[in-house]
Amino acid sequence: MSDFDVYFNPNCSKCRIALDAIHSSGMDPNVVRYLDNPIGEETLREIIAILTDPVEDLVRKDRNFQSLALNSSDYKDEESVIGLLLAHPELMQRPVVVKNGRATIVRSQEKIDEVLSAS
Repeated sequence: MSDFDVYFNPNCSKCRIALDAIHSSGMDPNVVRYLDNPIGEETLREIIAILTDPVEDLVRKDRNFQSLALNSSDYKDEESVIGLLLAHPELMQRPVVVKNGRATIVRSQEKIDEVLSAS
């Protein structure tokens, strides 16, 4: 993990919007394509330790989640979330921006603005 990382899926419109906004502001983060190079347990723990959102928000409860017949109530603590994301990295919510010692799930314009204004 560097000082400014964007955990990115190029197929995700929210990721592309966030990264475009970050680049447009003149910032140059390290882009981590986590589906191409899955995140290890140590990095997941580091992200969770500084996550500004509840840990359960790090799990996407989408069609993939449903097709695996998973129950969202089973993924509310750090250990269960880590285990799930190590087994199924595609279920990580995105984009996650790590900047200035904080990790934030950046899915709204408000969150993008927060990241851009953080020094």
